[in-house]
Amino acid sequence: MKKLKNISLVVLMFGLTACQGEQKVQNQEVILDSDTQKLSYAIGLDVGQYLKGLGSEIEQTAFQAAISDVLAGVDAKLPAAEAMKIKQDFARKKQEAQIAERENTAAENKTKGEEFLAENAKKEGVIVTDSGLQYEVLTMGDGAKPKPENTVKVHYKGTTIDGEEFDSSYSRGQPISFPLNGVIKGWTEGVALMPVGSKYRFFIPSELAYGERGAGAKIGPNSTLVFEVELLAIEK
Repeated sequence: MKKLKNISLVVLMFGLTACQGEQKVQNQEVILDSDTQKLSYAIGLDVGQYLKGLGSEIEQTAFQAAISDVLAGVDAKLPAAEAMKIKQDFARKKQEAQIAERENTAAENKTKGEEFLAENAKKEGVIVTDSGLQYEVLTMGDGAKPKPENTVKVHYKGTTIDGEEFDSSYSRGQPISFPLNGVIKGWTEGVALMPVGSKYRFFIPSELAYGERGAGAKIGPNSTLVFEVELLAIEK
């Protein structure tokens, strides 16, 4: 079985040649001169990306035969009900594998986070609150401290405990304002400790961050997060 690396090319060439009665895809360079050729290639890209996302190998001979049968209008080699069951079984197994993988990742992240925080708490200058939030003061300001109902203006950078940056207002070149009670618990608690003009580093346990759900592609389930936060102002 061949890896699905040329499947979009297969879709294009087979779509262009099947109507001419060819039974085999030719391994030749694709020319995209006409609108029809470009459309065919664009559709092939979509199909290829979809199939690649399935994370499975595709047996190209069977795949090509199915396309040929549809375009030629001949009877399918699999009854519709059987084909549907095969796809449903595949989708179910795929989902079960994804759930199992996510659960394993969540357990690993939880353990790594707990070990990291246990060691980090021993470092000089790190303060641990009753909730488990850890922080250290990088710069101490002399302004007022915000309340949870306030809107604050901050610069920040967020990383995983491995140091991978997943978000940064510094990188965007623009600070951000938000209601302090509208963010993760670690931020609500932590930023409320900061006088305006301060810069703190927060080490936030997963239960005070995004928990089991994670956030996007870069913040996995049960991830402990590290933020550097600079409190610029309390907005009216």
